[in-house]
Amino acid sequence: MQPFQIIFNPTSAAELSRMPKELQLQILGQFRGLSHELQREEGQYGHLTKEGRTLTRYRLGEYRIYFERHPLGIVVHRILSKHSLKDFLFRSNLGADEDASLADNPKFWELIEQTRFTARQPSQ
Repeated sequence: MQPFQIIFNPTSAAELSRMPKELQLQILGQFRGLSHELQREEGQYGHLTKEGRTLTRYRLGEYRIYFERHPLGIVVHRILSKHSLKDFLFRSNLGADEDASLADNPKFWELIEQTRFTARQPSQ
């Protein structure tokens, strides 16, 4: 059996590091058993799909964790406060269905893609 890895990209790692230690431990603790949970495809996960790419949203109290499956486990793209997400939805003038609205909104995907470009740029 291959180990299940949780990979934080630079943006999500920075978001996690800015949180209080207790909250960091709570978030990391929620990832225990995640590999079995994801295989069920039900429960407290939302799915956002665009052009063949699927992100999974996990609600953890006041936070939304957006991640993508990877051959080694998962890659965490963003950890956002639900309040910032509410603000995003309000500013974007989206409807009530959070997952469908986000999946259809190009600004959300720009927010996710932004982490890829940030990670690729060389240090100066």
